[in-house]
Amino acid sequence: MESLTGRDPSTGESLIVHYADGRIAAVESGPPGEDVWLAPGLIDLQVNGYCGDDLNADDLSIDTVRSLARRMLATGVTTFLPTLITASEEKIVRNLRVIAAARDADPLLMHMIPFVHVEGPHIAPEDGPRGAHPREHVRAPDLAEFLRWQAASGDLVGMVTLSPHYSGAPEYIRALSARGIHLSLGHTGASADQIHAAAAAGARLSTHLGNGVANLLPRHPNLIWAQLAEDRLSASFIADGHHLPADTLTAMMRAKTVPRSILVSDLVMLAGLPPGEYATPVGGKVDLHPDGRLNVAGSGYLAGATATLKDAIAYVAANTGFSLGDAVMMATANPGRFAGARGALRVGSPADLIRFRWEPGFSTLAIEDVLVRGQF
Repeated sequence: MESLTGRDPSTGESLIVHYADGRIAAVESGPPGEDVWLAPGLIDLQVNGYCGDDLNADDLSIDTVRSLARRMLATGVTTFLPTLITASEEKIVRNLRVIAAARDADPLLMHMIPFVHVEGPHIAPEDGPRGAHPREHVRAPDLAEFLRWQAASGDLVGMVTLSPHYSGAPEYIRALSARGIHLSLGHTGASADQIHAAAAAGARLSTHLGNGVANLLPRHPNLIWAQLAEDRLSASFIADGHHLPADTLTAMMRAKTVPRSILVSDLVMLAGLPPGEYATPVGGKVDLHPDGRLNVAGSGYLAGATATLKDAIAYVAANTGFSLGDAVMMATANPGRFAGARGALRVGSPADLIRFRWEPGFSTLAIEDVLVRGQF
């Protein structure tokens, strides 16, 4: 049996986590004086790419998936959902097969990637709600297509983001929910009634709430109020200072409450690269600014995010009035409910652990140690 020590971000108390055979064996109070934080590994439900690795590339390879996973580990993320966005069925199926093959070939990837998140193609076609997703591949929900995804990938799709404005959305949501798939609402201009109908059908999450919507909305009712008020929906947020102003993020998370708030990165392949203008398969020409803002060139539309989950935790702790412990929970236990009950310092849970340093004024967590199944 081996051990790791550090302070609990929620309580400040010192802990000792004992682990054996890849799982947590015991958690007990530790000696005072620890100056490093100890937490479960971070869990990111929305990763499109990072540092040049692009999951939505036409030539996605096993090596790219493997490289991305190791880059995620360096940021403290021990579980992530590869996220494929709106594309032709042929491309979605091809990239699902590549990710499935990568998992089959590498036990580390098998553990880190519980399933894939498909964001689209069943989203709103209009500019604004559609974001940077290609209009030509937007289409209505189709259970037969979903079953083809699963047949091609060995049932690898575990989360689907869609707009509930389609007439067949409730039936589609019910059919997928019955199969254990997590349904999330996003990139939509749906009415409040359609939001509530989707939740009644089994949707349980809002994808990057406050983004993927029209620039102008009615004061009330509108789809943001409906999702904030809908207790059946947890909500994910991109906390980078670009997607949501700090006041907006604070108010939204207060409405959802800490247990129903989830931090995601929505990282894209340009994250971690130098500022400049880039040509991408998704979004076309985009501008990456020195402050990390990424937008479609010549427009105000964001084209993904560049801040890692450890940056998001620091941003929330520094700018919203929520504590470091709250922010860590939003990136561990809360997303862990959607990723196979991970993200807690609990006996029997996977020994996926991180140790980090942070104090007020830090713009990110300084990751010192990362363990996956008890291995550094």
